[in-house]
Amino acid sequence: MQIWSQASQMAAQTPPERNRYVDLLRSVSILAVVSGHWLLATAYVVDGEIEVGDLLSAVPSVQWLTWLFQVMPIFFIVGGYSNAVSLESARRKGVGYAGWLSARLNRLVAPLLILLVTWAIIALAMGFFGARPEVIRYVSQAALIPTWFLAIYIAVVMLAPASYKFWRHYGFTSFWIFAAGAVLTDVAFFEAEIRWLGWTNYFWVWLAVHHLGFAWRDDRLGGVPKRLLFSAAGFAALWLMVTYGPYPLAMVGSPDPELSNTLPPKVTLLALGVFQFGLLLALETPMRRALDGLKLWTATVLINSMIMTVYLWHITVMVLFGTLLYVTGGLGLGIEPGTAAWWWSRPVWIAILLALLLPVALLLSPLERRGPPAGAPVPGVARQIAGALLICVGIALVAMYGFGGGPSPKLATASGPFPRVDVAAFAMVIVGAGISGLLPKWRKS
Repeated sequence: MQIWSQASQMAAQTPPERNRYVDLLRSVSILAVVSGHWLLATAYVVDGEIEVGDLLSAVPSVQWLTWLFQVMPIFFIVGGYSNAVSLESARRKGVGYAGWLSARLNRLVAPLLILLVTWAIIALAMGFFGARPEVIRYVSQAALIPTWFLAIYIAVVMLAPASYKFWRHYGFTSFWIFAAGAVLTDVAFFEAEIRWLGWTNYFWVWLAVHHLGFAWRDDRLGGVPKRLLFSAAGFAALWLMVTYGPYPLAMVGSPDPELSNTLPPKVTLLALGVFQFGLLLALETPMRRALDGLKLWTATVLINSMIMTVYLWHITVMVLFGTLLYVTGGLGLGIEPGTAAWWWSRPVWIAILLALLLPVALLLSPLERRGPPAGAPVPGVARQIAGALLICVGIALVAMYGFGGGPSPKLATASGPFPRVDVAAFAMVIVGAGISGLLPKWRKS
């Protein structure tokens, strides 16, 4: 295959000093997220009506699976390591903050724009053909779930130079400051019932987890015994919080709509990240030796070359395929979730979705590898930050409400599939991308 040949050539040119295990963890994590979403989402047709839900609600006994499939902490850890490497490289090359940020934003935002524009068109088409606003809202909201990650990660990237300086100056003390912020926020959330403050944990929790990547880059975790002890401490803290504290067992979603470990984030995600981090780093030496083999490393390079596209589009593929099955008679959707037959059908379900996702990834992934044209002017820092903040707010709103609806039924007018909140959110992302110099028409050849 030509794509394998190209990945093999790229793999062969990898500098020897590159930590290939970082890339492997990134690729394995994305596959875990994709397979987890495909596994946990359920659609069941009864008497011609479709019941859409999730496995955690249908079969609460499988909530422990989320301890395996919740790998967002790994993404932020790997992001911390990669941001540290890129910041060091930028400093050596004399690249300032504006140039560094522009390069990072290009890789993150370009794939996102195509997804949002696609769903805006789908929502408009559904409204034109008479789909109910709540249906448009539900399917678009489901498909755009992955975008929440970019909303917070872009903010973390903007703060990376400052947070890396904080780490280099204070070491693990800086990590514990963020961790303490997460703990105090949870105390206020549960004990004082200051619920709005819980949203600040998007920063406290994920900046702390991001700091673990800095610790890895600086080799501050010692040998295997210390790393395993670190992992055991994270597991013990997580088990105690779930067993004796107010936290639910599920690390993704929750059968209780009023309580979740992820919305907003809780300190349990930090404990989970410490547990995963220590355990995975204990395997670093043998895994780095295994990655010296060209085949495993080529596969890793191939997955990483399309990782954002795979992540952003995997639920869209599932939603569109599930919709096609439903409108053509519900083939395969008549198996009750959680039954033995349903479990036996999951490998086939995942294999079909993977086969459908692959051509989408091959078609769209060049966008995430394309940087600004050589010699193109770099937008100023203030302009980039202002644009990126608009993008973050817009993404957060779209991820929360989808197209076709808003936080209040009063906002769902009869004017079409885009109530005002959705128009504003979509406009924020597009305008923010334009301000930051991330739209193609803003780039000068």
